[in-house]
Amino acid sequence: MSRVGKAPIYFDKTVQVNVTPDNVVVVKGPKHTEQIAVKPCIKVHVEDEKIILTRDNDEAQTRAYHGLFRSLIQNAVTGVTKGWTKVLELNGVGYRANVSGKKLELTLGYSHPIHFDIPEGIEMKVEKQTRLTVAGPNKELVGQVAAKIRSFRPPEPFLGKGIKYADEHIRRKAGKSAGK
Repeated sequence: MSRVGKAPIYFDKTVQVNVTPDNVVVVKGPKHTEQIAVKPCIKVHVEDEKIILTRDNDEAQTRAYHGLFRSLIQNAVTGVTKGWTKVLELNGVGYRANVSGKKLELTLGYSHPIHFDIPEGIEMKVEKQTRLTVAGPNKELVGQVAAKIRSFRPPEPFLGKGIKYADEHIRRKAGKSAGK
């Protein structure tokens, strides 16, 4: 069996998990609800305060789905209880972020500010104008939004200017050196 797939998913009393007849797992937490459509070859059983996934056959694709859907359900359970966050840092002279309503305004050294519409289900906080926190219950959406914001001005290797993840290390390159 899949090492990832055979591990049970534990959840506490604040989370409700239901499996619909068409094999959709609905994870409902105190603030959010997540839905994961599971392939028919994977069966989901909810017992007490744990979720167990089993598979119909031993084909390679089915084994891959076993671990995949276990991870997706685990991410949904974590998302509705604790949530997911990504922290971005803006490095550069005059680089700023500002949240107003459902819009993020970024000043990144271009001739114009960049306006980014914050998607539904995502919360953004700005600390010190150069530190941006992206949070939400859906791990995939949080990562996708953080990557999109980072893509507006990725960090460059010479001066380190740009938008980077807080835990990311930028490999720096040496500048020009005087030739002989």
